[in-house]
Amino acid sequence: MARTSRPLRARLRRLGAVGVVIATLAWSSACAVIPVGGPFAVGEAGDNDPMSKPFQRMVAIEPQPGWSPQQVVEGLQAAMAAYADDPEILPKYLTDEARQAWKPGGPVTVLDNGAKYDESGKIGDKEVTVVISGTQVARIEDDDTYVPVSAGVDRKFTLVKDKTGEYRVNSLVGGLVLTEADVARAYRPTNLYYLNGVPGSGGANADMLVVDRVRLRLKPTESFAKTIIERLLKGPSKALQGAVENVFPHGTRVESVRALDDRVLINLSGPIDADGIFSRGLQAQLRWSLTSNNVANGRSIEVQLDGEPFYSSDTLTIEPKLPDDWLGSASNVVYYTNSKGAVYSVGHDGPGRVVAGPAGQPNGPYSDFAVITGGYATGQGADLIAAKSKAGGIWVTRAAADGHWQQWIQGASADLTAPSWHRDGTLWTYDRRNKAVLRCNPSAGRGPERIAAPSLDGFDVTRLRIARDGVRVAVTIGKHEIRVGAITGEGASTMLGNFQTLSTVNDENIMDLAWRDGEHLVVLSSSNAGSVVKEINVGDGTVTKLPSDKRLHTLAAQGERILAGTLHKNEILESNLDKQNWTAKIATDADTPIFPLG
Repeated sequence: MARTSRPLRARLRRLGAVGVVIATLAWSSACAVIPVGGPFAVGEAGDNDPMSKPFQRMVAIEPQPGWSPQQVVEGLQAAMAAYADDPEILPKYLTDEARQAWKPGGPVTVLDNGAKYDESGKIGDKEVTVVISGTQVARIEDDDTYVPVSAGVDRKFTLVKDKTGEYRVNSLVGGLVLTEADVARAYRPTNLYYLNGVPGSGGANADMLVVDRVRLRLKPTESFAKTIIERLLKGPSKALQGAVENVFPHGTRVESVRALDDRVLINLSGPIDADGIFSRGLQAQLRWSLTSNNVANGRSIEVQLDGEPFYSSDTLTIEPKLPDDWLGSASNVVYYTNSKGAVYSVGHDGPGRVVAGPAGQPNGPYSDFAVITGGYATGQGADLIAAKSKAGGIWVTRAAADGHWQQWIQGASADLTAPSWHRDGTLWTYDRRNKAVLRCNPSAGRGPERIAAPSLDGFDVTRLRIARDGVRVAVTIGKHEIRVGAITGEGASTMLGNFQTLSTVNDENIMDLAWRDGEHLVVLSSSNAGSVVKEINVGDGTVTKLPSDKRLHTLAAQGERILAGTLHKNEILESNLDKQNWTAKIATDADTPIFPLG
């Protein structure tokens, strides 16, 4: 921030004289940053409070006499950062005309910390234009989603002198403009959890949680636990609307959230069915939404309805640890193909073992294998293995001695993307010739059917991957773009929608991608400098670079494990994230690694 002006320093000295203690100070021409932990009903501020997160609150002051136009704009920007906590300061930087026209709503523009101010365009001594030049790095949508952006910004502010001779902003584009530092100070990345059941079903068929990542603003008047729950009740962001179930009925309210010695007490009100049909999903949504954000860790959660026990005979208590299967159970089995196309399975450790049935035989005509374990495929005792055939179409066999290849989907091999299993046992692909998403469900007595995906119309879809939660879908467009959407509806009304661009790379070619879990994609790209491996959070686009190796050719991922096939198709490598390198997992005659689903 800019050096503090003399009037502001004098004012802060006066504030200090009357007992305001500033423990941590960051300067602007109009702001001070004071560590605030929020309301502490129980415990002390900071890490000892299980309900809140310590943060630094931006405290803005009104414009001071004698400030230059640039100082006024800097002060205005500080007032924007403090607006949610103190909306009274910002209007004092505006003329009456601008005050009437400006609206705080809409997406929040996030600029990089290196934005520069340029005072220019003077018209005599009465009108001045100040331009903030920088890079927009993101926007925060009205539904609290954080969307990465990379675009140059020249934001113009026209200032005029008021009747007292002081500069005020006369034109202001709607919405708040914050810096990365403002966002880091006042917002927290937050994971909310919804159910993978069909919306409106009450969570009856749900068996997994689906992550919805948002940016929530910390409030000095409210515990972070209450902020999380209130946002959870509003329902999913637009990325998951129509695709996940929220068991909290519309109109549910949070009356209070209190931390007691050994538990957190949540008092709700509204149209919740007190007979308990929502209890299982409610427990999962609440527990994981709180503990995944390091709130109320290690404490049981007691839920009340209108201040009374949730059930007529007992209180709904959520224990500190829920079964991990809500997040999906990861199998230790890894599959891979050898140079002749035979499929092998290998445990977490130990040598590979050829699978039973035709998939374990040399399969020269087959490629792009995908596996679903028998527990997911209804009516199938053994694992199912799908593959594209050079003769055409996608074929499936059971990994059993009596298995045989059956064609599930027709079409030229070059026109179909690699098969992708849904956790319900259906098989999906994209037909590039006919521009159609295809789903096959033989267990229901139906052949391939088209699934509507209007957001993909007119685009060159080169890959389609369904996440293990059965909700999110990733596609690649050509060689340079990744989009993520969701499966909405059910039965004949099923469609792929909610697509948003996750990543665009102009100087790299996307070689492969894999779901590590429902929240992260692992992407392998090639560039002039060699291969690039990165993990992308599909909720907010956060990119983490992973160890790379010039030998990498294909990827498979599950949980903490990431495997790669090599260009020479002679070994399977495993990523060692701690040591930032790749080591041999299968050292001889190994081509492509495969994890079930994903």
